[in-house]
Amino acid sequence: MQGQTVHTVSQAIRYIEEHLHEKMDLDMVASALHYSKYHLHRIFTKTVGLTIHDYAKRRQLTEAAKLLVFSAKPIIEIALMSGYESQQAFTDIFKVMYKTSPAEFRETENFYPLQLEIYLKEELIKMDLTKDNIKFATPEDADDWMELVSLTIDGYPCLDKGDYTANLHRYIADKKALILREGAASAQPDWNAATESPPPERRGRYHMAIGVMGFSPDTGSIDFLAVHPQYRHLGITKLFLDKMADELLYGKEITLTTYRAGDKADTGWREEYCRLGFAERELLVEYGYPTQRFVLPPKNKEEIPQGYTSMPENTGRKGETDNDRNTEKPVGREL
Repeated sequence: MQGQTVHTVSQAIRYIEEHLHEKMDLDMVASALHYSKYHLHRIFTKTVGLTIHDYAKRRQLTEAAKLLVFSAKPIIEIALMSGYESQQAFTDIFKVMYKTSPAEFRETENFYPLQLEIYLKEELIKMDLTKDNIKFATPEDADDWMELVSLTIDGYPCLDKGDYTANLHRYIADKKALILREGAASAQPDWNAATESPPPERRGRYHMAIGVMGFSPDTGSIDFLAVHPQYRHLGITKLFLDKMADELLYGKEITLTTYRAGDKADTGWREEYCRLGFAERELLVEYGYPTQRFVLPPKNKEEIPQGYTSMPENTGRKGETDNDRNTEKPVGREL
């Protein structure tokens, strides 16, 4: 049953990828696949973590952003090629998702993807993993780590592959990088894993990395966290947090930054962190992107820092201008 579900969702993704130049909705995809739109919506959202509408929109905008940087096509032409009926409609949604106008994005000449094509594994997923399966990453894990980054680019806006890769190797050397796999290491990738999707021969493998985390033990901050889309609803994030709280940061607060409330670019990370017990803190601007710091209190109540409160200092719903802390690079975050 699981294999058939993933096969159907993969067909839907393939159809979307082949029609990125068209205005797309659930009815269109379901009709093409001769599938119930209600059932397709349910299994697609559960498997990918995005609705068909949101996935298609993010993919169209990513391809549009690529054209803005690497082609001289007029913005109106790119807008129409991306399925939008007017340049204004395209500009409005582009600014919501990329936090800048298409013209300004083109001027920076710095492309980064909002969403790369997702490839799913059709083999059965066996969820018998525990936090003990999480290991320190080694240099041999770096390529598979970057492959996972390509699938979870939504959780890390403004990714610079060169800087990221260099920092990753430092984190690995300093024992600040954790990885969770289905099994043994896999072969080396032969594509740009941070900005491109894996080639056909690399899709749907066993033994892939399904979760990675970079952290800073001195500050208690999670600097990067990625979970394979098919595993996000299976508690992998909690496994990493338990590993941190029980073994690596015992008695310390755990902090991270994520999307601000109402950010349309968020694919559910903020909601997940709230569900796992994180409390909202101050608003930030990281790499030019509006974010918010979250804090998870220590599990051991006797070691909770004096004066700690679970009430948020700033919810991000009002007074944002006065409370924003602008940082060119996040405090305690390199990866």
